[in-house]
Amino acid sequence: MRVEDKKRSLTVAPFKCAWGEEFRFVEAGRGCIAFEASAQNDVTLVFREQPGSQHYHYKMDSSRHYAVILGSHRNKRLKIEVDGRTVVDEAGVGLCRSSSFQSYWISIYDGLISIGQGRHPNNNVLFQWLDPDPNQNVQYVGLSSWDKHVGYRNISVLPSAPQNSIRWSQIEYAYAERHGEGGHAKNEESKDGCEQRVIADFLESLDFSDAMFVVGSERKVVPAHKIVLVASGEFDFISMSGTAIELPSFSYPVLHSLLEYIYTGSTQIAEWQLDSLLELSLQFKVKPLVKRCEEMLDCFTKMDNDRSVSSRNLEVSSSGSQAHQVDYFPFKAPVSVQKIKQFLASGEHSDINIFVGGQGFVAKAHKLVLSLWSMPFAKMFTNGMKESSAPNVFFEDASAEAFSLLLQFMYSGELKVDNQYITPALVQLLLLSDQFAITVLQFECCKRIMEFLSEDTVCSVLQAVSSIPSCKLLEEMCKQNFATHFDYCTTACTDFVLLDEATFKDILQQGDMTVTSEEKVLDAILTWCMEACETFYWSSVDKLLSTSTPEQLFGERLTAINTLLPFVRFPLMPPSLLQRMEKSNLAKHIQLFRQLVAEAIEFSNAGPWMMMTNKCERFLHRRSSYRELQYISDGDNNGVIYYAGTSFGKHQWINPVLAKNITVTASSPNSRYTDPKALVSKNYQGTCFAGPRDEDGKKCSWWMVDIGQDHQLMCNYYTVRQDGSTAFMRSWVLQGSMDGENWTSLVVNEDERAICQPGQFASWPITGPSALLPFRFFRLALTGPTTSNTWNLCICFLELYGYFR
Repeated sequence: MRVEDKKRSLTVAPFKCAWGEEFRFVEAGRGCIAFEASAQNDVTLVFREQPGSQHYHYKMDSSRHYAVILGSHRNKRLKIEVDGRTVVDEAGVGLCRSSSFQSYWISIYDGLISIGQGRHPNNNVLFQWLDPDPNQNVQYVGLSSWDKHVGYRNISVLPSAPQNSIRWSQIEYAYAERHGEGGHAKNEESKDGCEQRVIADFLESLDFSDAMFVVGSERKVVPAHKIVLVASGEFDFISMSGTAIELPSFSYPVLHSLLEYIYTGSTQIAEWQLDSLLELSLQFKVKPLVKRCEEMLDCFTKMDNDRSVSSRNLEVSSSGSQAHQVDYFPFKAPVSVQKIKQFLASGEHSDINIFVGGQGFVAKAHKLVLSLWSMPFAKMFTNGMKESSAPNVFFEDASAEAFSLLLQFMYSGELKVDNQYITPALVQLLLLSDQFAITVLQFECCKRIMEFLSEDTVCSVLQAVSSIPSCKLLEEMCKQNFATHFDYCTTACTDFVLLDEATFKDILQQGDMTVTSEEKVLDAILTWCMEACETFYWSSVDKLLSTSTPEQLFGERLTAINTLLPFVRFPLMPPSLLQRMEKSNLAKHIQLFRQLVAEAIEFSNAGPWMMMTNKCERFLHRRSSYRELQYISDGDNNGVIYYAGTSFGKHQWINPVLAKNITVTASSPNSRYTDPKALVSKNYQGTCFAGPRDEDGKKCSWWMVDIGQDHQLMCNYYTVRQDGSTAFMRSWVLQGSMDGENWTSLVVNEDERAICQPGQFASWPITGPSALLPFRFFRLALTGPTTSNTWNLCICFLELYGYFR
């Protein structure tokens, strides 16, 4: 397989398959892959729970998987296979194309497989099939082939969403507004009037022109633009007087052909004028045109044609675009993209100074470049208002960093964000791209934000995108992320109170909302209604109502309480808690609260019969709710490792490592005294340790537990037991991770002296926001030597507690 540009482009040989972490869904069972493919037949994508090898082939796979084959049966049919069994075999759907790359997307959402053509998921759907027994664990995508090579490029793995819940086409590339699939120009105009323009629109236009040609004996004046000319050849305006270039010995048609070639990449000229065009292109060193004219003249010389009398028009076109130039960049060959970039850095030939309110000067820019990307900019500079002629323009409510990123994109076609974090500047850049109708930049910002979205940034992103109609996909993903980490997002900080009511309501309605208790949902609703700057528990709000009225406490959001309270599933609360709520000030002052609590108490008293007859969501357990594994005492049977030994409640306990329900690894190789099975057994071990190793130039020792791909734990307590040695740990850290590579510290202990005897148990709580983050991997690591001045982590037992799913 030949791989280029970090797997964005690859060629898969016959009977081979390409896998990689970059071809992995963020959420198991739900994801979408968009790509372009070129093949004679059998563009094959495989969806599995685990990645395969390069020599993997779906025909030999006995594990659970989906296979989608575009152009099966010698490019005649579409096939879908489930675990090797054909379930769909349709003629003439989604066929391949070997002469050029064709755009496709394939989406999986809880067993619904959707296949479409084009760049935009959920648009142009070709076929859909719903698996009656969905495989909820498929997560890795393999790009495969049959008996011919298959080329793949522009591969993007994206989140999937239920059909009709997103509108990807609203954030599509700007060039897609002007070109259909296959590059045919669309005749219809953009509905919103914000289409991106191309440099050809400014050929011989007075708009933003700062150079003039005076051509022929008739001295015809032809306008042009310095940055376009200088980026295409050598037009030395500094040595010339003023901005006019005198060309008395050339005719206007020859100059027009030169400018048309520069502005559009192609031109036509009478055969007898080809020599003059070559002479003019040599004068200004427009090298691609020089080369093309010389090739044509050489061909005519060999044919011995008499061109002096020929009136035939010749087509002169650029031999190809620059390798790094993307389709939507408005400048095409022969204009040098590298030189366009340099104009932003140098400010050469600039005609506008950009200032951001409160932060001062940002850059010297060019009205032409800004207008090519943005119709709002173009209108600003041509509407006859003061901005049309003023040398300076000021923008409020934007950061200088975000505006710099905007300009860098306009001059290079690349999003210059190097880090893997969602910065405030990136979110502001998304808002700027919406403000100035730069749809391709919106698309790139959305992709970058979706790639690195986390529970720490989801609120700030959601506040921004909820006001942008064209970012529905990103908004959908943010709401899903918030709902999945509901406890953390409503406890770690109170930014969520800045969300509007409709957005917060949508989050509460998410089917995948994950909470540790319904009290957390009630606390979040009350905190949001109070617009509080700190999290309020319902009991705290109850106390405040003894001295305040609901109107004073909730203000303008009082009416929202009646809208949001029904999303709390009161019937799932313990009866003792409901009885406290029944007597509370909240029940006294808020009628709906009183009714919902009374309904829950009635449900609790009625027992299983009411549970079976009532189908209202308030009476149903949440699909994604966690199971609480509560610490009771040292060495109890309530932790996640013991629970894994019962195959999560299915049978009597056996060692979970032997049952392959969890994986335990150590910093040192396995040996008689470094035994993963021993760490999770219930037996005391006289000698059990993880030895030291060097990582990034530092000494460390650790035990790591993987609770499994399909499981997560919000850890709020942990227990260890010292082995029979006196090498007691004093400084250590407990960390959590979702991938086993990027770690979050849950608790850090420095000079902790709780363990002071061989065989002793010790337990510690985990508090704060980190206790509300779910993780798959957990690692207990020494950060300093033990009391014996060694780096052996001498524990023979580890248990973890919290909320498990």
